[in-house]
This record gives sequence, C-alpha cells and structure tokens, in this order.
Amino acid sequence: MPKNLVIVESPAKAKTIEGYLGKDYTVASSYGHVRDLPKDNNAIDIKNGYKPTYIVSADKKEVIKKLQALVKDAETVYLASDDDREGEAISWHLNEVLKLKDAHTKRIVFREITKNAILKAIDNPRKIDIDLVNAQQARRVLDRLVGFELSPVLWKKIKRGLSAGRVQSVAVRLVVEREREIEKHSAQSSFRITAIFLVDGKEMQAELPRKLANEEEASAFLNECLEATFSIDNLETKPAKKTPAPPFTTSTLQQEASRKLYFSVSQTMSVAQRLYEAGKISYMRTDSVNLSDDAISSAKAEITKSYGKEFVQTRKFATKSDSAQEAHEAIRPTDFSTLEASGDRNEQRLYELIWKRAIASQMADAQLERTNVTIGISTSKETLSASGEVIKFEGFLKVYLESTDDEPEEESTAKGLLPPLKVGQKLDLKEMKARESFTRPPARYTEASLVKKLEEMGIGRPSTYAPTISTIQKREYVLKEAREGVERKYRELILANKAIDKKTKTEITGAEKNKLFPTNIAMVVNDFLVEHFPNVIDFSFTAKVEKEFDEIAQGKQAWDTMIDNFYQKFHVKVEDTESIERQNINTSREIGIDPKSGKKIIARLGKFGPLVQIGEAEDEEKQFASLKKGQFIESITLEDALELFKLPRDVGQFEGKKIVAAIGRFGPYLRHDGGFVSLGKEHDPLSITEEEAIALIEAKRKADAEKFIKEFEQDKDLQILNGRWGPYIKYGKQNVKIPKDKEAADLSYEECMELVQNQPAKKAGGRFAKKKK
Repeated sequence: MPKNLVIVESPAKAKTIEGYLGKDYTVASSYGHVRDLPKDNNAIDIKNGYKPTYIVSADKKEVIKKLQALVKDAETVYLASDDDREGEAISWHLNEVLKLKDAHTKRIVFREITKNAILKAIDNPRKIDIDLVNAQQARRVLDRLVGFELSPVLWKKIKRGLSAGRVQSVAVRLVVEREREIEKHSAQSSFRITAIFLVDGKEMQAELPRKLANEEEASAFLNECLEATFSIDNLETKPAKKTPAPPFTTSTLQQEASRKLYFSVSQTMSVAQRLYEAGKISYMRTDSVNLSDDAISSAKAEITKSYGKEFVQTRKFATKSDSAQEAHEAIRPTDFSTLEASGDRNEQRLYELIWKRAIASQMADAQLERTNVTIGISTSKETLSASGEVIKFEGFLKVYLESTDDEPEEESTAKGLLPPLKVGQKLDLKEMKARESFTRPPARYTEASLVKKLEEMGIGRPSTYAPTISTIQKREYVLKEAREGVERKYRELILANKAIDKKTKTEITGAEKNKLFPTNIAMVVNDFLVEHFPNVIDFSFTAKVEKEFDEIAQGKQAWDTMIDNFYQKFHVKVEDTESIERQNINTSREIGIDPKSGKKIIARLGKFGPLVQIGEAEDEEKQFASLKKGQFIESITLEDALELFKLPRDVGQFEGKKIVAAIGRFGPYLRHDGGFVSLGKEHDPLSITEEEAIALIEAKRKADAEKFIKEFEQDKDLQILNGRWGPYIKYGKQNVKIPKDKEAADLSYEECMELVQNQPAKKAGGRFAKKKK
C-alpha cells in the first residue's frame, strides 16, 4: 500500500496527478466540498460569535468513508485542493472531518498541473492557512445570514418563493437601473455628413467632423457644396503604435470568450476547468495579470521559433487590484509549444484564445503610420476629414487583437490604405450624403459586460462572477435573450451629379442578441431592497465588504467581529420590516379607466407573474390579462393594457373545434381540443391567423407522434420515448438510458423495469466534481 495519500478536489485532476507521482502515492478526490452549513435556521449560532455548524453532505458520506480508509493506511496525507480561499476551506474541512494529525498532514499548493509544479509543491509543503479559511467562512456566513433573513421578508411582503443574495441583489440592481435608463432615453436626431471622392480610380471616404442639428442645416450644407470644388488643404502623417493587452484574468477571459466565442460566463469557467485539470492551462480563478519568469522565457522561445526574434518584447504587467488574493499568476498555457490541447472543439477554441492572448502579451508593439487628411471646400468655411492607417510592422497583431464591448458606429470612415495624395490636389466628388442618425440609449448588459462592471466596482471576486450571473438567471430575476427591433423612419439627402435627392427610408432599431433583461419581479424586489435595506444593496458597501474579506485573509481583522459589525445593523432593519404594510409596497399601479365598463385598470404582480386587471380586488367580475414579454408594471400604458384584454382571442376553427390564442404563465399559446401549443417569437397571439394556427397545431401533433415509441398496459407511468439524444425510458419522473445494444421498440415491460431498477445512483457532486467514466 502506498505510504503517501494526496487528496485533490476532482477525479479528473486526481487521474492527471497520479500519473506524475509514481507508485509511492495514492491520489484520491474529495469531489469538492465535503461539509456545508445545514439548510435550516440552526446553521449559525449568532449568540456565540456566529459559530457555524457544519454537516457532512449526504452525498459525501460514502466519499468520506473511502477517504478514511485510505488515511488509515497512509503515513503522510497531502491536502492538495486549489490555491485560493475556497480551496483552503476544502482542505480545512477535510482535516477536521478526517481527524488528521498535524505531524502527518501537509498542505500543498500549485497553480498548474504539470509534473514540475506537482513535484515542487510536494517539496515545499506548508500548514493550512487559517486566515484564508476564515475569509471564506466569513463570506459563507455573511451570505447565509443575508439570504436566510431577507428571503422570508420578501415572502411575507411581496411573493412566496422569492430569495435574495448579497452579491446577486447588487448585480440585479445594475440590470434594473440600466433598463430604467433605457426607458427614460429620448432619442435625439442629427445629421452626419459623409463623402466619397474618386482618386485615380479609387474611392476615398471622408466626413464632416461635426454633426448637423437638423435637416434644414444638412440641406443648406449640401446646397453650399453643389458648385464647390474640393482639394487637399493639409496632409499629416504620424507614426503610431499598438500595445498588446495583458494575459487573461478570470474576468477578462469571461469577457473575451463571450465576445469572440459566444460562450456564457458559466460555460467559459466549465471549459477552463477541464483544461486546467488536464494540465493544459494554469489556474483559471485569478485576478492577477502577472506571468512567472519561467512562463515569460517559454513564451519568448516560442515567439522566436515561430515568428522571429524581432517579434519578441518581454513585459511584466502590474495587477491593478490591491487584493489579487486569488492568484499569483495570470491564466496561461502550461506549455507554450503545445498548440493542440484537446479533441473537444470548445476546449480547443478556448485554449487557442488563452494561448494567443498570453503569447501576444510578450510580443513587440505593432508599428503603424497614421495619415490625417483635411479637405477644403471652395464654397464653405467647413472642412472634411479623412484618415488612413498603414501597418509598418505587425508585431503582436500577427497573433491577436482584443475585442471590445463598444457599440459599432453606424457608418465609420474606413481606416485603410489611402491613395497617393498631395497638398493642393483637386478631388472629384462621387457622392455626398447627409444621413439622419439618432442618439442611442446606454447598452443593455451582456454577461461579459456585467462581469466587467462588477469587477470595476470591486464587487465579487474571480470565484463569484459565474455563479452570481447564473443564479440571477436561475431565479428569474434576469432573462438572457434576443429581442426583435422596431421599424423607424429616417431621412437621407444625397448630393450626386450636382443634384440633391431627398428620401425617407426605414431601418430596424433596438434589436438585441444575448442581452440581460430584468423581469417585473426583479424591479419590485430591487425597489423594496433599495428602500428598506440600502446597506445590503449599496454598491460601495458591497465593495467595502470585499475589502474586509481581504483583510481577514491577511490576518488584519477577526472574521466574527466583521460579521457582528454588519449583522447588528442589518437585523434591526429586518425587524423593522414587520411594520410595513403589504399594500404600501410598490407591486401594483393604477394605469387608467376601462372605456367600456368605467372600472379602474391596474397593473400588478400576481401569483403567476405580472398582469393587468379590470376592477378592484373585491369586484366579483374583475378581468385579468397577463403582460407580454418586455412589458413592465411600472411603464405599461393604458393603450397597451387594453390590447391585452383582447385575449383570449378566437382565432378560428379546426376540425370543428375552436382555436383560442392567449397568454399564460409561460408565454403566449394556442388552445385547441383540450391541447396547448406554445407560440414562438415569430407569432403574436393578437394577430396570428387561422391558417398559421392550424399549421402549428399539426406540427405539434407530428412532433408528439414521433416522440412516442411505446407504452405498457401493466403500468401507464412507463413509456419509451424519443428524446433529443435518442430513445429513453420514462418512468414517472425518472428518465432512464437505454443501452446501445438494445432496440427501444423491442423492449418488454420486464426489461424496462429491470433497467429502471438497476439505474446507477447519481455520483457525488461538488464544486469541481466531474463524473467518472
């Protein structure tokens, strides 16, 4: 039996490390955390210094039993969970549960899973850092206190089933406030002047540096230019350079993977986790932009080999954050000479992104030449400008260019190669255009831009971004979706061949893709928290709490004192909410009078979501209609509300039975012959035709028929169905895989029940748990 036991967090990591350590070591996995706070109110003893009670999770009892057996036979136990606060806490919990002896227990850390890093860690063990454990414990206790005391308040005062979290509520507040900024925005129009000149048979674009206030000004300017001659007044050529971005931190990786690969934040972290466990990249939870000397040397060697020594420019980047407590190094490849990291497409794409960003950070600046051209107009004091950019030396651009979240300009003048020009040269005008453009509201958040905002404000840490953004979507405070734009008219004036043509055109504006939208419940909960718990949801306060966690991690503050300072004020606020009357909370709004009945129309939050209601609460003949996606209690108009009362709407008939269109808890749908068909984004329940409705009903029937394979007289709960991933057995709420060597349609009742009863139990899970194959 090997005399050394190494305990890591995930089985994938265990397998990789075991290959490096040899026969004297056994490497086992704890499958993430083995203990946690119980789900009841007795988890934290507030009167005795906020002492937490931890219990071994039910799904970890078997894991602990196996680890205890391995500990019994080991001379030395190495606790090798991740090198951050969460990892330190996992090691501490293992130490406590397994009752490890100090003399035979060592804590080791590494930030990449390579043979050198593992052996170096074994040679440099340390003790468990209790300050890091306390920082994690403080976060866990504080978040539990906030969640367990706030959520019941929301249940009593707003709606059952609601929950609140410290960082999550702040993230929701950002999304809500951005939506309100957009709602308040009033688009102002102006006119942008652009011109195309012909120079030696090539086109050159130019523009008026300022926008004109209205069509009259734009028309007057074009009239001024009708008989004008155009010439080069000035040419200015300057050298310029571009410098590469630092290697990735957790936040910048999430942002760039969203922009370039269209990954969600949680998908990025899941894929990065697999790359780390396979030994391909360094640890992916980090707020440091630093690279080790070894990594810089390795990058330099790869750049010299692949591109030439003139492309090398080594750099050390400074981390902006004072804390940078989660890491000592940025995210990078463990071996820069490795270009193929995985057969999995997403893993390979993310690896390439990490490789390019890290290698580019050690490459030479790109050398450019920028030319600015001033074009005189013989009939006006105004001048037009054009610009061009030539790359003299690619440098890091050979490998990588960072993306941004900036909204694209409607029509920016190209920064390409300009034709040969000289001062005094006359230019032939092909076309001059004055196009009406409109001011834009602030952009809605994407997952990536919300992470960026949270990081800028000092809210959360690398380990919290992905779970925060996943949680607010899971709880349906925020929706990530695409929404169609609306048609808008604009004016365009074109001067060509010494004549001006004026037209009214249309464009689609406001179309959104993968943006974050608040729900009505988010707005109500946010306003309640802002009014009654300003500290919990205050941006600067939340950032201050993060700094206090840092101080605990550095041993500068006692964790229970920090919790007490917060809790005493917070608990008083919770008690004060008992006196708040439910009707005084802004969950409803009177929006007008129904012209038919003369009764009030109210928008409010109902049991199954936001709705409009005709008549008071006590009115026995009151009517209800659900709000459509994108409609808010606080802003829906009387006109929009009256449209909703046209639903349910008789669309027509099919097979002698009525087709009804309506909006329900899960969105718009059709009802026919006791069955329901959901309406997608392309169909409006107020305008869908009988022909379109019949086509949808028939398509649903066809899909249902193809889904069903077999059922059994002996037990109506047992069915064989066609699923997204192939045939499967459905037994009550249980879904059971069918082995590849079995033909689904030929399975007997007995064979199905045997498969149901022998279905393997779900594997133990955890923070980084991964199923064994």
